[in-house]
Amino acid sequence: MKTPIIAPSVLSANFANLQADFEMLNKSEADFIHIDVMDGVFVPNISFGLPIIKAMRPLSSKTFDVHLMIVEPDKYIDAFKEVGANILSVHIEACTHLHRSIQKIKSTGMKAGVAINPHTSISLLEDTIEEIDLVCVMSVNPGFGGQKFIENTYDKVARLKDLILKQNSKALIEIDGGVTLQNARKLVDKGADVLVAGNTVFNSENPIQTIQQLRNS
Repeated sequence: MKTPIIAPSVLSANFANLQADFEMLNKSEADFIHIDVMDGVFVPNISFGLPIIKAMRPLSSKTFDVHLMIVEPDKYIDAFKEVGANILSVHIEACTHLHRSIQKIKSTGMKAGVAINPHTSISLLEDTIEEIDLVCVMSVNPGFGGQKFIENTYDKVARLKDLILKQNSKALIEIDGGVTLQNARKLVDKGADVLVAGNTVFNSENPIQTIQQLRNS
């Protein structure tokens, strides 16, 4: 049985005491730390900027999985490398020249992720999937935590897995939005490799145990 990579989303952490939450994550079996960057333009919300991520970086040696929900992401690729991103995901909907964006991310030494909104077809990744390190499948509409999981995601993940296998890509499939202890195993069975969990982790009574349960669900 495949064990998924768990990526707690610090969008749901306690902003007034991020250090305590990072200490918890460091003790946990979390593999990645998922960081959502929102600009209030591409999505109707604003979150972390570069200075906050720079301040977070010394708090953990875990992989920083940075998800850009912003317009014109190419302008900021080098800056996110400088503040400590290990994986950088850009939205296909925000990239006029997706292949160029992927190549620019990889040229910095970061792994290149591509995020897709719920309405976006998997077929749009056919010409770039071999270059992509991670596909972030949005299972809610981007912009806010705590939304209801979109059920069509299961079929979408299965179709994406087929595409990855068909083209011999090494891309990981990441699910972002509405991941719970109840749907984690089904997502992994459909082909998911990475589970982003915000409220499920940070709103639980025992976050470390919840992370372990997600890994073993």
